[in-house]
Amino acid sequence: MNLNRLFLLLTMCSLLFACTEKQTTEKTRPNILFCIADDASYKHMGAYGCAWVNTPAFDKIAQQGILFANAYTPNAKCAPSRSCIVTGRNSWQLEEAGNHWSYFPVKFKTYAESLEENGYFVGYTAKGVAPVVAKTESGENRLLLGKAYNSERCTPPTSQISNIDYAANFEKFLKEKPGDQPFCFWYGGMEPHRRYEYGSGIAKGNKNPEDVDEVFSFWPDKESTRTDMLDYAFEIEYFDSHLGKMLAVLEEQGMLDNTLIVVTSDNGMPFPRVKGQAYEYSNHLPMAVMWKEGIKKPGRIVEDFVSFIDFAPTFLEVAGIEQQASQMQTIQGKSLTDLLYNKRNSQKRDHVLIGKERHDVGRPDDVGYPIRGIRKGDYLFLHNYKTDRWPSGNPETGYLNCDGGATKSQILADRRETGSNQFWSYCFGKRPEREIYNVKNDPDCIVNLINEPSLQPLILELENQLVTELTKQQDPRMLGKGDIFDRYLYSYKADVDFYNRFMRGEEVNAGWVNKSDFESQEQMEIILKNISATH
Repeated sequence: MNLNRLFLLLTMCSLLFACTEKQTTEKTRPNILFCIADDASYKHMGAYGCAWVNTPAFDKIAQQGILFANAYTPNAKCAPSRSCIVTGRNSWQLEEAGNHWSYFPVKFKTYAESLEENGYFVGYTAKGVAPVVAKTESGENRLLLGKAYNSERCTPPTSQISNIDYAANFEKFLKEKPGDQPFCFWYGGMEPHRRYEYGSGIAKGNKNPEDVDEVFSFWPDKESTRTDMLDYAFEIEYFDSHLGKMLAVLEEQGMLDNTLIVVTSDNGMPFPRVKGQAYEYSNHLPMAVMWKEGIKKPGRIVEDFVSFIDFAPTFLEVAGIEQQASQMQTIQGKSLTDLLYNKRNSQKRDHVLIGKERHDVGRPDDVGYPIRGIRKGDYLFLHNYKTDRWPSGNPETGYLNCDGGATKSQILADRRETGSNQFWSYCFGKRPEREIYNVKNDPDCIVNLINEPSLQPLILELENQLVTELTKQQDPRMLGKGDIFDRYLYSYKADVDFYNRFMRGEEVNAGWVNKSDFESQEQMEIILKNISATH
């Protein structure tokens, strides 16, 4: 009898301990708040020393967490960059999702879907993995990031800033979260994506054109350019203001300490030679991470190279989700937890791979501009595979891989009015097959050192490493099948055969560029004549 009672008591204690352990594990799994600006370069956050853009929320996260000095997206355009984030794969490993205006393949699972399957409450606000179309095998709309929270609206400070109240929608999401269930939320701000309300940075942001301490050397340093940059800054500050409100909400509700917060951007600023290209300011992005209960030695600056494919495995690991065999085949990135926990001093990643395929519309036969590159040490090496094509899109259709704005219009107007081709060549002209830049000495990537005799061994080493790693990753471009990216269908039928329809005089939608950016036949003849003269 006593033995039976003792056995029963031990059994009850074991069950109670197991229950308590499960509850403790559930409570200690961190919440995840992923915050992504739309088109912001790394230099334009206060924590990196920028004085003319005020980002107190980002700076707070950097000060109380970790500031990453070398975070890179594999592909500097919205949809492919975001597809890399959620899958942990490079864009050349994502089939259709390696393109802009794409379909998202059924076979690739997002980290948010995995978290939801494993007990997380998942949702997002505003811009998610976009612009893509994602369907399930049965043809239903697929929730790549969980339920959308966009019902709460506000009055934005300009006519071009979104009226979605990001912070209020985050609060609504938290109210719907059941009990102690951990959450995963994606704050996809739509700023500083174009268009801008011209002059808003001066009129509403109380900024002065003289405040801008650096105009990149591939743009004309004119009042219109500086005004454009201040409008961009004003929209970054708006994104940051909602981030600050979200931090306050978490603190009020006692959830700040155990929330892993990541703040970054999807690609560089929406200006010529940056967004949609493959230079330093295109792929090098801001990144700060805070997690009070998880990060050891906060206030650090991490110099390691970090790729956006590292986010997904990091989130899965901190959530305690073991990658299954099938997931191991799909995830290329490396978890960043060793950096968060400060378990090592040596570099885990001393380089990153970058590239692009087809971005926007406007080239004959719906083709893209394929590039692959490697950023290692002080150098950026690029291979342009189709040098007969226009890198930023065809002139006659408006250089459609470059968003319309004052800086773009200024460069084009200068060439037409004065015949000056310098800035136009940097931003819109055709390029050589191979490029290499010393990013430390030349961050604007102006001086191509490809013919420098002393660099030939390094160039060969970087090129061999690039090809070897891409081949191992089954990049179609390395396997002689790269043109498949040009044959993938646009996810929006209105974009199919854009070039031919435009040239026939059809009214087609290119609302993200200015009408003045389209080249006339006369202007095209001048451009082609100048190119012939320089070759």
